[in-house]
Amino acid sequence: MFGSWPILSTIAFSPLLGIAALLFIPKHKGRALKTTAIIATLIPLVLAALLYANFQHDTADMQYKEDVNWIKVPLNKEVSEIKDVKEFYYEFNYTMAIDGLSLPLVFLTALVTAMAALASVHIKKRWKAFYIWFLLLEIGMFGVFMARDLFLFFLFFELTLIPMFFLIGIWGYIEREKAANKFLIYNGIGSAIMLLAFFIIVNTAGFTTQTVGDATSFFYSGSLEVITKNLFQDTAAFVHAGPDVFPENPFYMSGAMKWSLFIMLLIAFGIKLPIFPFHTWMLKVHTEAHPSVVMIHSGVLLKMGAYGLLSFGIMLFPEQAKAAALALAILGVVNILYGAVLAFRQTDFKLVLAYSSISHMGIVLIGLAAFNDIGLKGAIFQLVSHGLISALMFLLVGSLYERTETTEMRKLGGLATSLPFLCGFLMLAGMASLGMPLLSGFISEFLAFLGLFDSMPVVTVIGALGIIFTAVYVLRGVLKVSYGPMPDSFKDIRDARLIEAVPMITLAAFIVLIGVYPAVLSEPMQQTVSGIGQWINNIGKMGG
Repeated sequence: MFGSWPILSTIAFSPLLGIAALLFIPKHKGRALKTTAIIATLIPLVLAALLYANFQHDTADMQYKEDVNWIKVPLNKEVSEIKDVKEFYYEFNYTMAIDGLSLPLVFLTALVTAMAALASVHIKKRWKAFYIWFLLLEIGMFGVFMARDLFLFFLFFELTLIPMFFLIGIWGYIEREKAANKFLIYNGIGSAIMLLAFFIIVNTAGFTTQTVGDATSFFYSGSLEVITKNLFQDTAAFVHAGPDVFPENPFYMSGAMKWSLFIMLLIAFGIKLPIFPFHTWMLKVHTEAHPSVVMIHSGVLLKMGAYGLLSFGIMLFPEQAKAAALALAILGVVNILYGAVLAFRQTDFKLVLAYSSISHMGIVLIGLAAFNDIGLKGAIFQLVSHGLISALMFLLVGSLYERTETTEMRKLGGLATSLPFLCGFLMLAGMASLGMPLLSGFISEFLAFLGLFDSMPVVTVIGALGIIFTAVYVLRGVLKVSYGPMPDSFKDIRDARLIEAVPMITLAAFIVLIGVYPAVLSEPMQQTVSGIGQWINNIGKMGG
């Protein structure tokens, strides 16, 4: 359908149209600014839907690839013995593509961002600045799921940090600045570790040569295609050979180096996911940031951690990842139980949801640790499902806060009488979160646990206890808010407005759609997931 049109770049950078329009609207024109921003998020949503509809399900190959020569940095030639080599270069290309793993996440990003834009009508100050940072954040998120070059991925990844810092620190609640600083410190440390790992990978597995006539040039590339080829093909033996075997290459990828890089990437992306004990920054963000910002953070940004871990940590170092399968599964179980137990103890509904996110990200880890098609499907289903459920939950919490000015459960109660629409959707989101059949949460949890049970039945059974805890804390929170005696001050509050109801209905519809018809998500990812499973399990035969 799209032919040679660069559809991925169009989706990724279409929010710039909104930013350009916002710059010409006076800052006091709140309605015009909000309308423009909402329209700007609907454009990539429509394009992402068309992309999803036209995606080829019968191949695991990258689709809609865009590849342009971008950055070429000459390096000093300090080794005089390399007489036949003319030049050394770092080479980073603008390479974008998607597969069955990134496609659902691109659509999830477009959907959640558009719904969060609708939810941002409660913003009461500095509308122009808010929506400019908001749309810049969307560009960064799209780029993360589309980039196929390490340097390009890193740039997009970092692009999400700056807008998020300001969105938390300016438009959050009482301790917003503390939350923003904590967010920046933790994620900055993760980014530094990731950058170091990427630098080492480029200087080892990114090594390639190019000969023109009698002149040979050495390149250190950030291309994932080049890096993957070098890591797993016998013809790239120089990547694994030390200087005593291949003196022209001063860097090489030893077994110890692979383990070091895998652990570095696990920590870097584990902070983002987050994996216990790197989770404390997320609790502050979820409680202090504006609900529309938390919708994006919980619904999309946390998924960047899992996507990076799978795409770089596991796919580039499958031997090390598979050897660490038990450790990954245990980390997942710790996340599940720790998050669920502490969620039960909270009195603030926002903290209940924050710990719930930690628990549900543990399900992603156990799905990845299964290293089979079923478990990997469960992990991806959980990324999408939790993105939808958490976005709906925080949308509802934001609407409740605007009416009651509190999220303390002891101060709430009986709201179903005055807010039947809001409380009805709160019940639906709660049922999806605890894994009720015919809702998206059920299929994701079922597949993740089923995939792990084949290889680690004991760990699976222990982790499954989290489902019981989840049912307890979700029902406790939802029932406490919706039923029981209602304070007199809440008797005259009004139910959801149309602009609030639209994103609630939309997110709920997708939660039900995936639960009733999971093929809408499983078919596009099938070939990619099968390819990942075969890649990991057959890596020994491939020379890894």
